[in-house]
This record gives sequence, structure tokens and C-alpha cells, in this order.
Amino acid sequence: MQGLTQQAYVLTGCRSLAFESAEHAFRQVWESWPEVARDPDPAGWARARTHEYALSPWHRLRPGLNRPDPLSSDPVVQALLELPQWQRRTVLLCDGLDLSVAEAAFETQASTTATAARLQNARTAFRRQMPDTSADSSRQALRKRVKGASVATFVQPWSIRTASERRASTLSRAVFGATATFMALVAVMSATAPSNGDPVDDRRADRRTAQTARE
Repeated sequence: MQGLTQQAYVLTGCRSLAFESAEHAFRQVWESWPEVARDPDPAGWARARTHEYALSPWHRLRPGLNRPDPLSSDPVVQALLELPQWQRRTVLLCDGLDLSVAEAAFETQASTTATAARLQNARTAFRRQMPDTSADSSRQALRKRVKGASVATFVQPWSIRTASERRASTLSRAVFGATATFMALVAVMSATAPSNGDPVDDRRADRRTAQTARE
């Protein structure tokens, strides 16, 4: 859990969004466990959900989540935030988590060629933001930021499981309640609706009655 939160923080520079991204990923894991259990890389499954949620463009519309925290003055985090999102995620996977280009391409659903180009561009821009460090030093600094998290500051996985179970139970009760209310409303409307004959037959009967009266 703490690793995913730290990765999301490095990607966004926003602590609250990092917490939310990791919680979202673990909630998805719990609610989609049969699929996750069959996945050859469950950790990668959760990591992908964390990164995708953290970098979702919809967060730009949410007040307070569209800018980094004041505490994100770390030069490594600042350098990453200057990169486009796809480059940021690629360099995090390859240099921060030691994934190969092929593995990063699979996780980001991109071609190997595109991923290699993103990585090269990200490394060039990253070093431009940190001119006093070598390529190896910048990668080591990124690895340190990704893995340098305190366990005490993060939400525990068991709390995510409890929240997911509570959420599923609440949703089920809401669905059952809405269905029961709808059925009761239909029953009341059916019971109180007037019993009318066919309008066409009624008009024919009225015409016959009028004709009989004239005769």
C-alpha cells in the first residue's frame, strides 16, 4: 500500500490525491478479486490502476487537486512534474521501479517503440531539470524517492477491505430499497387506476344510442 501511495505522490506531487489513488486501486483489487487472482502480475494490476487514477484528467476539474502540494519542493518531484504525464509514468516504471521497456509498454498499453521514445525524452528532460547530477545519479535519486516512504503515514489495506465491504453492502441495500419502492408504486397505481373501456367501443355505443333516440 505504502509503495503505491508513494508512486502516486511522485507522479502528482499531491499527497491527498496519492492516498486516494492507492485506496482506489485496493478497492478495485478487493471488488475484482477473481480477475486479479487470475492475472499473472497482481501487483502490476494494482499499480496500473493506481497510476491511471492518479493521472486521470478529470482531477483537473477538482479544486485543490489540480496543483502540487507546497511540500512537493523536492527537486526530483519537481523535475518529474515538468514532464508530460506519459513520459512521467514511463520513467517512473523504468528508472524508478526497474521495469524493462517491454514491461512498461505492456503496462501502459503502448508500443515498445513509443515507450522507448518516451523514456529517452523523459530522461533527457529530467536531466535538464537536474543539471548537476549524472544519469546514474538521477535514476538513483528517483528510486530513492519512490521507495522512501514511511509506513506509518499510510492507510492500511485492511481498512480498504472493510470500506469496500461496507460500500458494497450499502449499495445492495439501496438497490433493493429502490426496487421495492418502485414495485409498491406500480401496485398502488394499478389498484387505483379507473377501469375504462375501449374508447373506440364507447364512441360506437354512443352513436348507436343517439341514432336509436332519433328513430
